Amino acid sequence: MTKKLRRSKQRSRMLELLRSTEQHPTATWLYDELRKEFPTVSLGNVYRNLSILVEQGYVHKLDFGSTFDRYEAADGQHAHFMCRGCGRIYDLPMPDLEGYSHRRDIDGHRLESARVEFFGVCHECAAETESS
Repeated sequence: MTKKLRRSKQRSRMLELLRSTEQHPTATWLYDELRKEFPTVSLGNVYRNLSILVEQGYVHKLDFGSTFDRYEAADGQHAHFMCRGCGRIYDLPMPDLEGYSHRRDIDGHRLESARVEFFGVCHECAAETESS
């Protein structure tokens, strides 16, 4: 039996913040933003609420091998690009995976989700290295 969770103003606000930004913020960024409205919020509380939001499917946790995990509101399918120069993460249109999107299994494996990530140098960092 799943434990029923109380509605939380802080958790609701975290989700609003994630939905309102194109960034892929860290828990610390969310903590800094939440403290403006909830001065007594703790970083531990932010992590607990992020875990709940991830478990409920409202938020995706993005692990790009960096020091800190990033988070985003679970909105639509898209790919991610992480710049190795500046560390920014961008949403990109999802590459054409049409052949897989309607299949329930691939070679006998049940498909539940897919994640597409690209790594490289963004156009801004590329322009900086070219002008140096």
